[in-house]
Order: sequence, then C-alpha cells, then structure tokens
Amino acid sequence: MSVKFHLPGLRKNFPLNMVLVKMMQTYPEYFREGLEIASFFGEFPTSKWNGGRYNFGDQCSAEYIRQVIKAVNAEGIPIRFTYTNPSITEEDLADPYCNFCLREADNGLNEVIVVSPILEEYIREWYPNYKITSSTCKELKDIDAVNAELDKDYNIVVLDYNLNNKFDFLEQIKKKEKCELLANCCCVPNCPRRGEHYKFMAKQGQIALENQKLPANKQKTVPHWYCEYGENTSLYIFKNYETHISPDDIWNKYVPMGFNQFKLEGRTANTFLLIDTYAYYFAKPEYRDEMRFVLTTNLQANKIISVNRPRKEVWP
Repeated sequence: MSVKFHLPGLRKNFPLNMVLVKMMQTYPEYFREGLEIASFFGEFPTSKWNGGRYNFGDQCSAEYIRQVIKAVNAEGIPIRFTYTNPSITEEDLADPYCNFCLREADNGLNEVIVVSPILEEYIREWYPNYKITSSTCKELKDIDAVNAELDKDYNIVVLDYNLNNKFDFLEQIKKKEKCELLANCCCVPNCPRRGEHYKFMAKQGQIALENQKLPANKQKTVPHWYCEYGENTSLYIFKNYETHISPDDIWNKYVPMGFNQFKLEGRTANTFLLIDTYAYYFAKPEYRDEMRFVLTTNLQANKIISVNRPRKEVWP
C-alpha cells in the first residue's frame, strides 16, 4: 500500500516542496517504502475563501498561479485548495480571484478542501471536476458522525486531530481508506480555542484584502493572534503531544489498520522546521541526517535559502 502525504504550500513552501520531489526521484534509497506525495495544499494568497492559515497579506500574480499549477501537475501531483473559511457568505462566492484560481486548475486532477456548505454547493455546481475533501475544521468527534461523513460524496475526510491515537475509535471507522490524519498538529491536544482560531484567521485575511483597496494612511491594522495554550512551533515540542503521530507508527500501526493518508501542516512554518519535518517523516532512519543535509544544500544551490558571507573588512 502506498503511504500518501499531503504537503503544505503553494506559495512560501512551493520551491522547497519541488526540490523534495526531485530528491525523491534522484535518491530513492533515502526514503521510506511506499512514500507518495498526494498533494500540495494551501492557497494562492490572499484568497477570500482561504482558511486555516493567514499569509500576511501576500498576493500572487496570474502568471505565478499558472506556473505553479503547471509545474505541480506536471509531476502528477494534485493541487488542493484549502478553501476552509468558515464565514463565507453568498456574496463571497463571486470573488474573482478565487474563481480565477479554480478555473486555471480545473483539469480533473486537482482538489479542494471545504467546510462551508455554501461554498461546497457552489463548487459542486460550477466546478464539478474537482475532488472534494471534507475539512478537519468540522471537528467531528462522534463515530456515527464520522462514518456518516465518509458515506457522503467526499474524496477524503480529514479527521479531527484529537482522534489520532484513540485506536478503539479508529477501529470503528468503516472507510479508513478515505480518512486523512494530521500527523504533526501544532495545537495542544483538545485546544479549546481551535475553532475560534479558524474564524480569527478568516478575519485577518478579510482585513488584508480590504487594505489592498485603501491608501497606506487609511489601512487597518491586521490583528495578531495570541493563544495562551501554545505559541511554540517546533517538531521537538509536537512530538511530546499525545496527538502526535510518529513515522514509525504510520508504517507500523496506521497503515496495517488501513489508514494511508496523512497531512503535514506548515503552510507558514519556518523553512528549517519543515526541512526537519520532512527528514523525520520521509527518510529512512539510517539516512535521515544525510537526507536533511542534501535537501538543505540543494535548497541553497537553488537560491531558495541563502547563507551570507562575511562582509569585506580592511585591516587596520
């Protein structure tokens, strides 16, 4: 069985992800058996329909969007739009930027994650070629609700991260092959502000879009999110959470159970955190350090990351 991973990034992490894909082709001996990149997920910021992460008001040109879609799809990898803004209105459906993105990628390969029934109905009617994923933002925790969601016309259902290591619950899931698990969630287990955070990030994006139409002296301040339950973003902190899924557990526990879809979050994460994350999940343990080194040096060679040389000095 192939072990499918969904990677974060159509903007900030797109170059990193493409280098990783080329590395998998060039150095297959570094990587775990059956590993498959199942999608790059995210948005072309800033999108009104986006959810899950705020991209600091960045924006993409039409040329960039077309180039990324072409490059990713040429590798046989779907783009999966994360259109999980929970506050979408009927008026928002006409947004020209989001509709442009969907039209450009409307080739039968690509996918979209949804949480809003309004947006889901719109996409099913106007963009029927897209495979639809049900978002973890729905926070389904009841086994009957999860199985009912899996019976619907979704390509994938992303489970609530709090279910990750509840094996008695997971065993009761009927269509495990349609489930996706968030392996490296940075939220503390059972975070009481997770739903609030999703809505807050949608508001941040809305303000950033409004600011694009305003002169600099009239732009609104985009509020900063603070969470008392955890602001740290480190793989070495996540690994201690009860909701964490390790690579050994993926191959030795979850795949034998029938689960083979896993998501790695990090659309706005530090590049070096993602390098460590990819080495941790994808490399065979004996190749982990070498894979990390080769990935980092390839990123430098491709000018995706840079190491500054000392400034020229004169003595005395």
